Amino acid sequence: MFDRLKIAAVAAAMVAAFGAVAALAAFASTTASGGKATQEAAVQAPDFTGIDNWLNSAPLDLKQLRGKVVLVDFWTFDCINCAHTLPHVKEWYSRYRDKGLVVVGVHTPEYTFERDTGNLKKAIKQYGIEYPVAQDNQYATWNAYRNQYWPALYLIDQNGKIVYSHFGEGRYAQTEQVIRGLLGLSEKQG
Repeated sequence: MFDRLKIAAVAAAMVAAFGAVAALAAFASTTASGGKATQEAAVQAPDFTGIDNWLNSAPLDLKQLRGKVVLVDFWTFDCINCAHTLPHVKEWYSRYRDKGLVVVGVHTPEYTFERDTGNLKKAIKQYGIEYPVAQDNQYATWNAYRNQYWPALYLIDQNGKIVYSHFGEGRYAQTEQVIRGLLGLSEKQG
């Protein structure tokens, strides 16, 4: 009887240890690289909805962007993590906009003062953002994407499907590689 209890105790300990190692590995792969990135099983991207104002652009919708690769960047101007990602997003816009990439910054405020359009315009100027920015004060587009993070990147293919997402900082090379792949660019092009 005691032998069976010992075997059961050892088995339970091994299962618990394996679970802890697996959880730690999942945590490390999510955070050590600066956030979580996933290749999505392609799902239809929600359209921009409930947008208070469009800055740097006339209003956009995904139907008119069919045939383009779209990078949707959920950000807010007082978020340090968002500030760290902006140079990369701006660089991708600059490098690939003439090759079929459209970047849309969806500014969803965390704090009350971030809801003010004047403050947002100042931040856009301060950061040197030239791509379209949708002011999502009511979280309508945020909720349509079921987003939960600042910053969050979603790549939408030419057919309007979300094929990649990344939450937080980091994985810039991986994200750019997906952009290049969607645009059909080889290592030597662009």
